[in-house]
Amino acid sequence: MARPLIGISTYWVGSARWGGWELPAALLPAGYPLLVQRAGGLAALLPPDLPELAAQTVARLDGLVVAGGPDVDPGTYGAERDPRTDPPARERDAWELALIGAALAGGVPLLGICRGMQLLNVALGGTLVQHLDGHRGPAAGVFGGHVVKPVPGTRYAAAVPEAVSVPTYHHQAVDALGRGLLVAAHAEDGTPEAVELPGDAFVLGVQWHPEMDDTDDRVMRALVRAAV
Repeated sequence: MARPLIGISTYWVGSARWGGWELPAALLPAGYPLLVQRAGGLAALLPPDLPELAAQTVARLDGLVVAGGPDVDPGTYGAERDPRTDPPARERDAWELALIGAALAGGVPLLGICRGMQLLNVALGGTLVQHLDGHRGPAAGVFGGHVVKPVPGTRYAAAVPEAVSVPTYHHQAVDALGRGLLVAAHAEDGTPEAVELPGDAFVLGVQWHPEMDDTDDRVMRALVRAAV
């Protein structure tokens, strides 16, 4: 059986260093494509482009992953910026929101990871908590971990039926749910850790970073199965 083609959003950085080079680059941590490959998919990296080209891009894919990254611009959901919120990445917001909209419109299986889950919620009219404590690691750039509990009867629970400890690094979270979304998993403090759209189309967002877990690829395997 042919492996499905899974696109993963990437982002521009002004300077990256490798070998003797230091140049602008489209960047994505290796964990994302490695997880797609381990789960049985073909990974295609999607650099930011014009939002009006998102539908053409998504039409060539069997599945879409919107990766983690900086905070979503509060202006996208009508809020004022909290001082602890990252500087806006408006071009990336516009591109990834367009990718999500195209996937939803076309029924293309979609997985949002961390920022990707937050963007999914915003794309459907939801809002975000701009700061909460206890969901990052002990230092900048260091992942933490906590337990996530599935909500019985959800798509996420069908893939991961038990409570599991997950790698986490975020300080924002879902506040008001977007249209049609339901919470599919919680942290022990009640923070929504997964959201999904019920129905035939695979639409799932997880707040943690499955690409940082070398042993549990069930979330990505669920996306790949839906994309076959």
